Amino acid sequence: QVQLVESGGGLVQAGESLRLSCAASGSFFEIKRMGWYRQAPGKQREFVASVASGGDVDYVYSVQDRFTISRGVVGNTMYLQMNGLKSEDTGVYYCAAWRSEVAVSPHYWGRGAQVTVAS
Repeated sequence: QVQLVESGGGLVQAGESLRLSCAASGSFFEIKRMGWYRQAPGKQREFVASVASGGDVDYVYSVQDRFTISRGVVGNTMYLQMNGLKSEDTGVYYCAAWRSEVAVSPHYWGRGAQVTVAS
């Protein structure tokens, strides 16, 4: 089992930056990919970004050139640097992890961190 804990959410003004962190514990050595999803009020949860153990990254089009996902040196941490935040980025951000490179849905989820962007 893997436990994921997010930190770094908060309230910012449009155009400002935030960095989210995710720490994995438990059997984190089995993780092949980590990523972020978000859920805005009244909307479905959507994929934001992911990074594989080998370093391959993927982003949803709406955050490309503004968000950067990275893994920590130790390997059980992950970050999402969010620059140029917009009001539409508001939502609960969930850390996610996959046990397999080919799986579509994550196997593990964090509890989420609130990000609110005031316009």
